[in-house]
Formats: sequence, structure tokens, C-alpha cells
Amino acid sequence: MNVTLITPDGVDKRGRERSQPALLWLIERLSREHRVLVIALQQYPEFTHYHLLGAEVVNLGQVRGLAPERLTRLCQLRQAFRLTQHRPELIHALSLGEAGLLAAAAGQWWRVPVLGSLSDEDVISWPGDVSVPSATSRSESLNNKTIKKISQITYGSRYALDQLAALSGKQPASGHWLPLGVDTRQFKIKPRQLAPPWRFLQVAPLDARNDQSMLLRAMCHLVAAGLDFHLDVVGQDRLRGRIQIESRVFNLAERVHFHGDKANKRIPFYHQAHLFLQSALHENQGVALLEAAATGLPTVGTAVGLLPELAPTAAVATPPGDDIALAEAILALVGDKGRWEKLSAAAAAFATTYNADWTATQFSRLYGQLAGRNRSLG
Repeated sequence: MNVTLITPDGVDKRGRERSQPALLWLIERLSREHRVLVIALQQYPEFTHYHLLGAEVVNLGQVRGLAPERLTRLCQLRQAFRLTQHRPELIHALSLGEAGLLAAAAGQWWRVPVLGSLSDEDVISWPGDVSVPSATSRSESLNNKTIKKISQITYGSRYALDQLAALSGKQPASGHWLPLGVDTRQFKIKPRQLAPPWRFLQVAPLDARNDQSMLLRAMCHLVAAGLDFHLDVVGQDRLRGRIQIESRVFNLAERVHFHGDKANKRIPFYHQAHLFLQSALHENQGVALLEAAATGLPTVGTAVGLLPELAPTAAVATPPGDDIALAEAILALVGDKGRWEKLSAAAAAFATTYNADWTATQFSRLYGQLAGRNRSLG
């Protein structure tokens, strides 16, 4: 089948900058069965064409000129189809924002079915700290329009489905629970010595959604409790050093280390850690949580994304924004080796069951159902 994937970015030529490993694993597997054309909206500033993991990629780049943006994007998309000699049979939007709107319009134009997937960037509401700004009215409007135009939607967690229902006013009858799994061949389980100094890890961009300010406050509680620990934070800094300044203000500079974006070098961090920490106010699923689970690393963190579905047997959930609860949960788990081992085994089992191969199989099945339905209607 000729499958068109539309994504904001995440498909860097070399997998280094603004790269989404879970998306790359999906592309690689889908390309074994389908002819895949990936349309990236803003991976690079200019219109670019290249090959990646068995698929062709066309980056549309920044919109210029006086024509309406959607019309410009449709013209660019037609140019991409001509360049690659790609005749779309199904369009899959990997976000319900701009990518979703373009997919919906393209589906109507080329008369092909459209599948939409909720992403972490499709923020619908912010639980917890009311000082954190909610999604812009424009983003909410984009998502609402997309939901109305796409009949099939996938989401990465039941939490995300509840968020989707809050935006649309009802739960979509055609929704599918379908998280992006990890390549478990790369994330091997490694034995760990459960003894101090404790090593904690977070893999997430530094931004308001991931609420690292709350994470630092939780670390302060651990210091006050006399715990010997180090925290590694791996992720792109979107706050221009603000969290690092807060770390120094809290006298945590010797305990908390910021490593920047290590898209291709994060696996050793998982192997060195005793606990994975999630502090997000919102997640569609949380791919890093599954990466940690695939190495046998349990998660303690906020009850968003997939974490509530893993808890209490494969993770420990705490309320978003509650630094005291997070610290108490960490203290309780590092002091209970038997519970840690049970959580570790259950987390690894979950990640193995719902891995990248499972994800690609589920999407291929959906593609076939949608394309067959479209042919019968035509």
C-alpha cells in the first residue's frame, strides 16, 4: 500500500537533531511492508528530499508568500507526490495540529482515508499547577477541526483518550488505544546493584509541560531526608537555562546533572539508573517511560500518559505537581528491594508486549481496514 505519513518533524537525516526514535522505529517497520512517503512540515527550513530507513522523506519547510497557509501546504504536498511519483492510498497524521489539518484536507482532495494519531504536542489541558499556561486557543481550534474531519483516531494512553473527550465533548467511537512501542532489541535488561548512591534519571525536554521545577523541589525533599543520590536529566533545553539556575538556587548542582539532548546516546543512562522519574503535567503516552521499562527500570512519576495504566504493578503514580508525594514515593521504593524487583519485571513485560513490532502491526491492520472500507464506498 502507498502510505503517506505527515509529521511536524522528528525525521532528521542522521537521527541526531529533533529526532523521535519511536517514529523512526515505526517508519523502518512500515517500510518493510508498504511504500512509505514521510511528509515533514518543518524538519528543515527549506524544501528537502531524502531517503530514510526504507522510506522517502520530503520536508516541506517554512511557508512563504501571500497565499493562505493551507493552500500553500496542499500545493507543496502535490509537488512532493509528483517528485516521488507517490500516489497516496492512505494518509496518516502523526499529530492533530497542523499535520492533522493538512492530512484531513489532503484526504478530501485525493479522496483517500485519513488516520490521525494524538501526540504529546497536542496539549489539550494542563492539570496541576494553574500558573502553567494552557494550550493556545489556536491550538485547541486546530485540534477541534481535525477531530471533526478525521474518522479514525489513535491515542497513546487511556489518559489521552480522556483528554481527547474533554476537547471534543465526547469520546470518539472510532478511537484506538495504540501507543508507540520501543525497539526492545536495543534496550536490554541489565542487572543493577540496589544500593546507594542512588541514580535517578529523567529523559524529557526541559519545558513547562515536563515541570522540572517540581522535580527539583522533590529532590530537595530527598536531600532533607538524608538520601544519597544523583539525578541525570537528558533532554533538549527549551527554557534557556532556567531549570539549571533553579538547581543552583536549590543547592542541587552537585546532585543534578543536565546532559542536553542525547537522542542516540541515552541507553547507557537507563542502564546506570535505579529509578526513572516522570514529572510531566501532560503526556499522550511517554515513550521514554517505555524505553526505561524495556531495560527493567521502574518509573515513579506523575499520573499522566501511560503511567496510570502501568501503576501499581509496573510503576508508581503520584499526582501531577505534587513534589512531596513524588519524594515520598521515591523514598519508599528505594527502601523496598522486593517491590522494586516486582515493578522491574512487570515494566519489562509491558514494554516487550507492546513493542515497536506490535505497534507497526497494529497500524498496518488499521491501514488495511480503512483502505478496504474506502474501496467499498468508492
